[in-house]
Parts: sequence; structure tokens; C-alpha cells
Amino acid sequence: MTATAIQGNFKVSGIRRPRAVLSKTLLMLLISTVALMILGWVIQAGLFAAAATQTVTTNPRANFWRAVRDGQVGVTTVQGQERDILIQNGGENWRRIRNGLVAGISPWLLGVVFFVIMLFFFIHGPDKLDEAPSGETLDRWSLPHRLLHWYTALLFILMGLTGLSMLFGRAVLIPVLGHSAFTGYLSVAIKIHNYGGPLFLAGLLIEIIAWFKPNIPNKIDIDWFKSLGGMIGKGPRPHAERINGGSKGWFWFTALAGLTVGITGLIMDFPEFGQSRGMMQVAHVIHASMAVIFITGSLGHIYIGSIGAQGTFESMWRGKVSVQWAKQHNDLWYAELVEAKSAESGPSS
Repeated sequence: MTATAIQGNFKVSGIRRPRAVLSKTLLMLLISTVALMILGWVIQAGLFAAAATQTVTTNPRANFWRAVRDGQVGVTTVQGQERDILIQNGGENWRRIRNGLVAGISPWLLGVVFFVIMLFFFIHGPDKLDEAPSGETLDRWSLPHRLLHWYTALLFILMGLTGLSMLFGRAVLIPVLGHSAFTGYLSVAIKIHNYGGPLFLAGLLIEIIAWFKPNIPNKIDIDWFKSLGGMIGKGPRPHAERINGGSKGWFWFTALAGLTVGITGLIMDFPEFGQSRGMMQVAHVIHASMAVIFITGSLGHIYIGSIGAQGTFESMWRGKVSVQWAKQHNDLWYAELVEAKSAESGPSS
């Protein structure tokens, strides 16, 4: 074999060996990459499984309270409604609605309505009588009716003040009274509210029965509302019966709002009849919301009955009104009285 041939062979071998090594190296890298990917996937799956196992096994307290918050039923020897539920999670939702929506909007509603009434008073002034009182009076409300009105009105004021104290006490009264005085006051206020509520509802039911018939609406009341009994606009005052349109509106508003507040109050006052916590939470939201609306509406009634209309307060305080007041505010009722008096005196004359 010549040197050239040997050298040629060596050249061929020298060229083929690097290619083989390169191919093998690439194949090993590919296999290693796939193996590492599989290994990584296995490790990742193992970590997830270990984390899940650790959540279940190493933190039993979190799982326990999670189950409690979900409202899962436990075992207890105490008998009664929902005694086997340790925590009722709906209470958090109720708290947010009560402290957020109800307590947040209520002050604005009360404040805006009070401001509008006062603005109307300073711009328009009281609704005065067109004619000066002559001294002649007419009987309008008997003593039993007046006692019923003031009995219910005083309880309404007590319920309103104590209820607002419970709703806004932390924000309004604690900075003024301090924690100790507020605690003492609120303990008394809660008792007054809880015991006075059924008494107010009883008075309201008697009022509805006693004053139902004269408060039935009719077409005449529509004209009254168009000018608010002559307090706004020009022209003659609208006709009105013994009870005008505004008083009828207040009667039916009081019946609806009062019954709603009273019934929801009874649901919370007497939990012994099987109502659930969820039912009482819903009842409380309705109770507080309607109570604030009730109090807001009463501002208009109090305004008309005190400084808003001349001679109106005497109607429910003394039970009598002047002839001029009757002609101006309840002309059809006054005409009935005159006609009845004429019929009585006619045969004897």
C-alpha cells in the first residue's frame, strides 16, 4: 500500500468521524431534552399533588372554619331553630347592607326632605286663613279620637328616636356621649323600642279601623293634589270633604308603612315561632328601610300640622276648628254641617 493511499484513507476517516460524533451528540441532546421535559412535568405534577395534600392534611383549622362558614350542619344537644349551625354566613351580607346601603342613604334622604320643607316654608310661608277667625268654632275630633292619635303619635316618636339611635348611634352619639354613656342609653333605648313596637302597632290597627271609611279616595281628591290644597298655584281652592286628599294620602301611607314596620318588627321581636336567621335579616333590612321612609314622610305631616297651615294644630289638640278654617280647607264638610243644622232647626221654626 502506498503512502498516498494510506494518506487518503486517513483523510476519509478523518472526515467521517466528526459527522458521526455530531449526529450522536444531537441525538443525545434531543433525548435529554425530551427526558428533562418529561421529568419536569412529573415534578410539577408531584408538587401540585403535594400542595393539595398539604392543604388538606397540614391545615385542618382552615378547612374546619371554611366548613363552618359554608353553613354545614353540626351536632348539638340544644334544641331549636338553626341551633346546629355555628356561624350563619348570611350575617355578613346583612351587615354590609345595613351599615352600607341603609345607613348610608338614610341621612341624605332625611336631610334633603327636611331642607326642602324648610326652604318651602321660608319662601312660601305658612298657609294662612283667607279670613280672620270670627271666634265661632266647629267640633271636628272627639276626645277618644284625639287620644288615639296622640297615643300613636307619641309611640311613633319614641320608636323613631330609638330606632335612629340604633342605626346611627355609633357614628353620631358615641362622639357626643362617649362609649359608657352611649352603652347605658342604648340598652334602655333597645328595651323601649322592643316593647313599644307592638303597642304602636296596636294603636295603628285601631286607627285604620276607626278612620277607614272617611279616608276612601274619590275623584275630588285628584283636584286637591293638583294644587296641594291651594298652597301652590293660583285660583280658587279645591273642594274637599271632611278628610281632604292630603290627609287621605297620609292615612294610606301610614297604614302601609306602619303595618310593614310593625309586622317586620314582630318577626324580630319574637323569634320563638320558627323563623330563621335569614328571615330575620331580611325582615330587619325591610324594617329599617321602611322606617326611615316612614319618618321622612312624617316630616311633611308634622309640618302641615304644626307651622305649615294656620289653625290645623288646634284641630287635633282641642278638637275644634274655626268656621273660617272649615270653609277654606274642607268646604264640602262645612256645607254638610250647615245643611244638617238647617234640617234640625227647620221643623222647630
